[in-house]
Amino acid sequence: MTPRTKVVEGNHYFPSESLHREYFTDSPTKSLCPWKGMARYYTVTAAGAPNPDAAWYDPHPTFLAHRIKNHVAFRNSITVEGTQETKPQKQQ
Repeated sequence: MTPRTKVVEGNHYFPSESLHREYFTDSPTKSLCPWKGMARYYTVTAAGAPNPDAAWYDPHPTFLAHRIKNHVAFRNSITVEGTQETKPQKQQ
């Protein structure tokens, strides 16, 4: 995973700008988490096969979950591919 992911409840939330948007379509599905807020979902399509509600995000997370704003998480059925980033070196 990358230094920019946020781990919440065992899920890595990826920065939304890191997504390849051509694989994502909005889903009408919503769910409510008492401490994170209202989640929205994406259908993820790869190799022509749609995977409904395979990714989710919280557009307006609660104060307790503010760190996942503008981040997207995936179901375990999704394999995330890419180049792993390294942690930036601190300037001295």
